[in-house]
Amino acid sequence: MMLLTDFLCRFGWGLSLALVLTPARLVPAGFFRVNLLVVLGLATLAALLEWTSPSGTLVERAWLVPAAAAVGAWLGSIAWLAERSRPGIVLCVVCALLLAAATCMLHLESLEQGVSALLSGLVVGLTVHAMLLGHWYLNAPGMRVDALRRMIDSALAAWFLQAAVVLISLALATATPIRPANPATLAMVSLRWLAGLVGLPILLLLSRKTLDIPNTQSATGILYVACLAAIVGELAAQLLQAGP
Repeated sequence: MMLLTDFLCRFGWGLSLALVLTPARLVPAGFFRVNLLVVLGLATLAALLEWTSPSGTLVERAWLVPAAAAVGAWLGSIAWLAERSRPGIVLCVVCALLLAAATCMLHLESLEQGVSALLSGLVVGLTVHAMLLGHWYLNAPGMRVDALRRMIDSALAAWFLQAAVVLISLALATATPIRPANPATLAMVSLRWLAGLVGLPILLLLSRKTLDIPNTQSATGILYVACLAAIVGELAAQLLQAGP
């Protein structure tokens, strides 16, 4: 239960920040409205899971934070429906901050795990956001591809930061004795590396190169696979972090 709540908060935080980074002058208001409704669903489910969880977090009534993010996402969708971009962006920022706080509240025992969780949310949120933006070109074929290029570059930057943190963690852990891993752990490690740390950047670069043709539909198809790689890689990382 806690793993799912954690993933939902991470995902919502990354998706909300991706909306903040999206240039409103290049992307129609409808895109922001629809994606804030996705954030609304993620935050609502996270709040419900946290509320009904028997263990909870170290912070009393922690479910109020994602619940407040859900309210912010709902208000933001209304603002974008009225094409009020400034209050809409402000509410996207509010959602991002609240869901980032909710993510950190689940990792109060370790600063390293909190930073890792935030970076994980950025990788998933920005990758899924790029895919959704590419899909939006079917609704607005005249939209400039600069916005999609920017979001793919943002996803690559998030992956780079995460990979740097992973490599630093591995370097610091070299003094720790290596214990033999069971087959399930080896499978999770393989998924983590093949999907999240190796496959994802290759797929993002392929989609970025496809935009040079330009062909937004093919780039979006590659981004669909990139989303699967990001989600599988990050879920595997969560399971490894949770331990047996």
